[in-house]
Amino acid sequence: MDTLTRMRAFIDVVEAEGFSAAARRTGRSKALLSKYVRELEDDLGALLLNRTTRQFSLTEAGHTYYRTAADILKEIDNLADLVRENNADLKGRLRISAPRTFMDAEIGQSLIDFAKAHPEVSLEIVAEDRFVDLIEENFDLAIRITRLEDSGMIARKLSDFRVYACATTDYVARYGPLNHPQDLAGKPVIIDTNARSHNHLRFRSTDGSSFSVSVSGPIEVNSPQATLRAARAGLGVALIPDFIAKPVIESGELVNLFDEYIDKDRGIYAVYPHRRYLPAKVRSFVDFLSNWFRKYA
Repeated sequence: MDTLTRMRAFIDVVEAEGFSAAARRTGRSKALLSKYVRELEDDLGALLLNRTTRQFSLTEAGHTYYRTAADILKEIDNLADLVRENNADLKGRLRISAPRTFMDAEIGQSLIDFAKAHPEVSLEIVAEDRFVDLIEENFDLAIRITRLEDSGMIARKLSDFRVYACATTDYVARYGPLNHPQDLAGKPVIIDTNARSHNHLRFRSTDGSSFSVSVSGPIEVNSPQATLRAARAGLGVALIPDFIAKPVIESGELVNLFDEYIDKDRGIYAVYPHRRYLPAKVRSFVDFLSNWFRKYA
């Protein structure tokens, strides 16, 4: 039995968090996976997994082996994808991190459309509002809505992105005039706790410098959709992503405030680790999303 087969069995067990789950995912028997992992441990002379009837965990040696082995197998799979790229349909599994905001909005349809166009590619989409460690957590790529910072990752911009500061006309009539972000001090503001600054909203002056305004309000929630609903109810000013707020602003239900002070230096990006062999499925996925957003805009 070759080392790569044993290594792959170990990776499958770790990522499925158990032998039974790995057996269901891979179609191999639990006994066979256990045999491969035991043989791998015998070859290495080290225990990789602590396993009892109720618990499953990696040993320190297991953690070390997993990190490197996962990278090795990914490079091998990526090389195979590269060789097969022009000779076969796209196949395999893509593990993707995306914000809930992205998946819950209309633009989340882009991933569904990719799945429809490439039925041989299996998507595992983990929707959560945090920056995952792509390498440590074994993601192929991430969708990020942000001002991109240098992270050692490869990034491709899919679309421009901005936020709107908006409120109902009744709110503006009651609490106005609202000509400058500083006018928000002491007035009800809906806080989206997904934002890094939370109660300190950041804006950009006309000279390019940034400043923040300390705010508070009746609702703090980690959901742009809930923030939108609260703004439509007249509970306060809200900062809402353009792909959520734009329709209600265009309809006149909410009014756009402080447009000249909104930071527009942001985007929606596909981010992935630098690898020697970029998998064809990752390249095709990013190309698909880039074209999708070009039509969406």
